[in-house]
Amino acid sequence: MMTRRLASLRPIRVASLALAASMVLAACSSDSPPATPSPIPSGSPTGPSLTPAPTPTPTPTPAPTPRFTNEPDEELAALIPTSAAGATVAVAPFDEFALTPGDVATAYGELGNRFASLVLAYVGQPRTSLYAMRVDGDPVATDDLEPYLATAGRYVGIAGLDPDPWEKAVAGGHAVWVRPEDNATALGTMIYTWSSGEFVFLLIGVDDTVNRAIIEQLPGEPAPSARPSASESASAEPTESPGG
Repeated sequence: MMTRRLASLRPIRVASLALAASMVLAACSSDSPPATPSPIPSGSPTGPSLTPAPTPTPTPTPAPTPRFTNEPDEELAALIPTSAAGATVAVAPFDEFALTPGDVATAYGELGNRFASLVLAYVGQPRTSLYAMRVDGDPVATDDLEPYLATAGRYVGIAGLDPDPWEKAVAGGHAVWVRPEDNATALGTMIYTWSSGEFVFLLIGVDDTVNRAIIEQLPGEPAPSARPSASESASAEPTESPGG
């Protein structure tokens, strides 16, 4: 009898305990203060992080490169004389020769990389060849050609690479570099190279009268004025007569 009563009271006690537990939890949750956000450390940015833009690296200007196409340059072709010392000078048509500015550039190093166009002219007899190149960029002085004298000679058939045979001279009223024949060339062969600022010329021929007549009719740097020697200056000064 007692056992049955205890059994009938157990569910009521369990239910009462569960109800009491739920009321305690509800009271705890209602009594808890609202959550507050964590304080922002001082000095921290309130907005999105800003990453500074990287400093742009300047792009280097590309260096000139040899040009292996040759566009017609009628202005340069018109500078070539039609005759010199009685010999006929012919300008090769642009579409009839395979040479390009880049081919001649091999003889003039970094300077040759600035060659923009090429005109080829020749005399059949006496044998003469002329290479005329237009130069892009800053003007070129005849003195600037000195480092390339040996390879310029080799380009037109001179065997020796020694630049010593070249010398500064005057031809046709222009300052030029000149080199005489060697054992790889025909008798009387002379080579000239010079500049007018925007053009560079390379000439080889077996008759120096014809060579110089061609040079005279082309642009170039004026020859430097000859300075009188000290003895010439002294003799040019007027002298006073003994009688005053």
